[in-house]
Amino acid sequence: MSSTPLALFVGLPNPTLSDDEFALFRETNPLGLFVGRRNLREPGQVKVLIERFREAVGREDAPVFTDQEGGRVQHLDAGPWPLFRSFGEFAELARHDFALGKKALRLSSQAMGTMMSELGLTSGCSPVLDLVFSTTSSVIGARAFGADPDFIAALGREVVDGLLETGNMPIMKHIPGHGRATLDSHKERPVVDASRELLTSTDFKPFVALRDTPWAMVAHVVYSAFDKELPASISPIMHDVIRNNMGYDGVLISDCIFMESLRGTLPERVRQVLDAGFDIALHSHGDLAESEAAAKAASPLTAAAQKRIDAGKARLGTLKVDVRAVHAEVEDMFNSALVA
Repeated sequence: MSSTPLALFVGLPNPTLSDDEFALFRETNPLGLFVGRRNLREPGQVKVLIERFREAVGREDAPVFTDQEGGRVQHLDAGPWPLFRSFGEFAELARHDFALGKKALRLSSQAMGTMMSELGLTSGCSPVLDLVFSTTSSVIGARAFGADPDFIAALGREVVDGLLETGNMPIMKHIPGHGRATLDSHKERPVVDASRELLTSTDFKPFVALRDTPWAMVAHVVYSAFDKELPASISPIMHDVIRNNMGYDGVLISDCIFMESLRGTLPERVRQVLDAGFDIALHSHGDLAESEAAAKAASPLTAAAQKRIDAGKARLGTLKVDVRAVHAEVEDMFNSALVA
């Protein structure tokens, strides 16, 4: 096994790591693991799964991610875990009472961050900073805060800081903005034809405002004003836009390469992401054969990417809150404000 991990996240089909998967990960050393509902049953099982993956790759701090935003996108939704509200609901509360909405969101983020950190999960891939319009694909919907970039940035800040405080890594998504896409990038290739000026003054703004967020996930969306053919996640042009125009110097990870906005075989998709200059390809599904194919296509993590990862880790705090008590406090805030 190389001491330098591959610039790749892998997924698993089951709640346990098989001997064959253990051997593959030991041999190939992928940077991290992405787990979903199919992998998350109860705390003891999750901890064992994470520990076994980290044993396989020989790194006690190997990142393990899930999707845990709140609302309909929270993979910790079985077993003993509390259910968290969507960002759309927090936005509604903030429009009713801005200070209360921000406070509730900060507390909720601290509770969610504590819950994940206690399980060994590195990140819930949150917050969503996409704008949302009447024409936005329903794949975003209530996952977003609204259409006002400054409002989104203010609420996103509470999530970013709340997660960092509890040692859980925030990942803003889907940079540079999925909101003007009318198609679901899981199923099709969305094309956004807005001008550079409009995108810069709207969709890009929340990401620029929160460009100190240590990680960002790149959208599988074509922005034709910059690149007429390729989605941002595989576009060298959009890589330069994010790094230079938007001034983002954190870790850039693709959205899941299984999504059908991308084309070609799984190994080709891995190469497309990495050849475009992005730090990491996210392969969040997959059986053993698919993980092996992805690993063969992936290149080692660059020194620059490792430096960005280390810089993010240095910002993680150690705050731990009483998850259920804080969750109940947040619910009381909603009830007292009469926002259902």
